[in-house]
Amino acid sequence: MEYRDFGQTDLKVSAIGFGCWEMGGTNYGDISPSQVGAAIHRAIDLGINCFDTAPGYGLGESERFLGRTLGARRKDVIVVTKCGVGVEGRFKNRDGRRANILASCEESLKRLGTDYVDVLLIHWPDVTTPFEETMRALDDLVKQGKTRFVGESNFTLGMIKECEKTRRMDVVQGGFNMFDRRLARDVLPYCEEQKIGVMTYGSLAFGLLAGAFTEDTEFGPNDWRGSGRLTGWNIGLFVRDNFRRNVRLVNDLKPIAAQLGKRMPHLALRWVLSNPAVSTALVGMRNVQEVEDNMGALDWALSEEVKEEIDSLYALHGINPAPDMWFEKIWEEESLPGQPAPAGR
Repeated sequence: MEYRDFGQTDLKVSAIGFGCWEMGGTNYGDISPSQVGAAIHRAIDLGINCFDTAPGYGLGESERFLGRTLGARRKDVIVVTKCGVGVEGRFKNRDGRRANILASCEESLKRLGTDYVDVLLIHWPDVTTPFEETMRALDDLVKQGKTRFVGESNFTLGMIKECEKTRRMDVVQGGFNMFDRRLARDVLPYCEEQKIGVMTYGSLAFGLLAGAFTEDTEFGPNDWRGSGRLTGWNIGLFVRDNFRRNVRLVNDLKPIAAQLGKRMPHLALRWVLSNPAVSTALVGMRNVQEVEDNMGALDWALSEEVKEEIDSLYALHGINPAPDMWFEKIWEEESLPGQPAPAGR
């Protein structure tokens, strides 16, 4: 296993982290609890020490499942969970008010069966609450020993800087993969410069870069990818016409992986890990085989020539992997901390 500095914390984090969204049991297809449990223990055996969960993953079921499964091995790993969501009627169901942050942390600790987490992240920004209030609440949780470090998930650079007027960010999390390079525009360079730990999710583009889909792949009713949503951080990857085009691109990327003696998931993960700002790349792993397969992304380098070849294929297919997003403009320019979000969004 490769281990990396987790920013300026005292933690050494595995280059591959275990993403726990799927084990919430909703919205991501069918899973076998026994197989996921075995995958967690195999991951720890192989050196994976970072597990990322959230109250929103299956309404707390992901946290409960992870806590039960870790048992006595909880002391051997880095547990990351989140807060700042859960109240209906606020912007995108987000709530960064102090009372909610403190209560959410207590509830997560109970579900996880632990008296502290290693990292607590604000899951999504609440632009209706001053960031100062949210950050002071997080800092108090550190002082109380409820979490060792704090940070955010899915914030723009402007928001990160606004938060840091009150307290330094220890860890930042965001979506980052070959299809989604928005973080590379400004967040990753800033984190590298400021020595902030970075967790990336969606490393395999929610399965797209694993290379197993065909243009005719259909997703089940219990799988969000089947809805073809064009919102949020998935940048429309699974909208039907986009999906077919994206599958064709992945098929063209496979020979590059083969030339390196690797398979498509190895190439995709190594591409993420080749960014010097990235501390750990999160991957959802449903069984022992997937855990073991992901080890092929470790201990080799991706040359600049290969990266250029990858970029040329994106251009050939007419895919822009770093698009501007409507919500970035809203959050940065129209919604300031403490002010209500624009109506109708």
